[in-house]
Amino acid sequence: MGTEQPAGKRGTDMAAGGGAGAGRTVAVFGAYGHTGRFVVAELIARGFVPLLSGRDAVRLKAMAVEYDVQARPAPVDDPAALDRALAGAAAVINCAGPFATTAAPVIEAALRARIPYLDVAAEIEANVDTFAHFADRARAAGVPVVPAMAFYGGLGDLLTTAAMGEWTAADEAHVAYGLNSWHPTPGTRIAGEVSRGRRDGRRVRFSGGRLEYRDDAAPVLEWVFPEPLGAREVIGEFTMADVVTVPSHLPIPEVRTYMTVEAARDLSAPETPAPVAADEDEAGRSAQTFLVDVVVRSGGAERRAVARGRDIYAVTAPLVVEAAERVLTGRTEVGAGVVSAGEMFDATDFLRALAGQVTVELP
Repeated sequence: MGTEQPAGKRGTDMAAGGGAGAGRTVAVFGAYGHTGRFVVAELIARGFVPLLSGRDAVRLKAMAVEYDVQARPAPVDDPAALDRALAGAAAVINCAGPFATTAAPVIEAALRARIPYLDVAAEIEANVDTFAHFADRARAAGVPVVPAMAFYGGLGDLLTTAAMGEWTAADEAHVAYGLNSWHPTPGTRIAGEVSRGRRDGRRVRFSGGRLEYRDDAAPVLEWVFPEPLGAREVIGEFTMADVVTVPSHLPIPEVRTYMTVEAARDLSAPETPAPVAADEDEAGRSAQTFLVDVVVRSGGAERRAVARGRDIYAVTAPLVVEAAERVLTGRTEVGAGVVSAGEMFDATDFLRALAGQVTVELP
């Protein structure tokens, strides 16, 4: 099974009995991409009707035939085409990177249509832009905008929020990613290039309550993960979207993220191939495994939350579709504006709803 076909028409069969989506139409921008296909299959499995959109009309047409659904191509620089693409949709999920290019135009279209917008952006700068440029406008329009509702940004934020519990503040939060490997998609590579270009090749970290851009090398540290990983070398300050989502609503001045050395090496090596489905997996997931270990500290106290699962791209689909479903059914903590996962939803309840996709251990 190729990297562009992780789910096929399996979702159509799964949805035969209906589901929580109750026939609502959800537009997926970038539907034909690696993550987009997982999202489309998850929508169908939950009873939603996906409306396929994106920039490549040829790939959209082929996918529409495969899934027997409607496709509406739309260049991101054509507002009228985007408006036509979203017409009649209850919400839009943006899976098309680089989000530095796609997020703002699709958010603008969602605001014009007055429908919820969610994306799976891992690009730090794109997420910063979304909070900076659309918070007031989305709130005024009464539209929920949920950026980074994915493995990076969303899951770490939910785990951190759940670990906080009744704490109203903390001194520091650490999000350690224990990936056994990382075969990046072409979209991941392009997004990484765009992010590096926007910060002139510098690395970024969140310290003292703000983003810092640095020219020195990231440290290599040891992180003791829960079993079965145990003590592993990690790239310290391997900064991901969590440094935007977590501080957007939690008063934590130090937010650090870490990545296992072997996964970081895979990502940086140009010869690392794109992900492929494991032979035995009908859902199209790769054999990649992950363990996300979140530690929150306040004074002398420490709390931990852990998530385990398989395939960081595939698991993004239940994350973002669960979020869309909750937004559309009113199961949110905030009504409108640019809001991260941990603030928008009851974090503990949301994480427990992922049972079967993610195994979670909470304080």
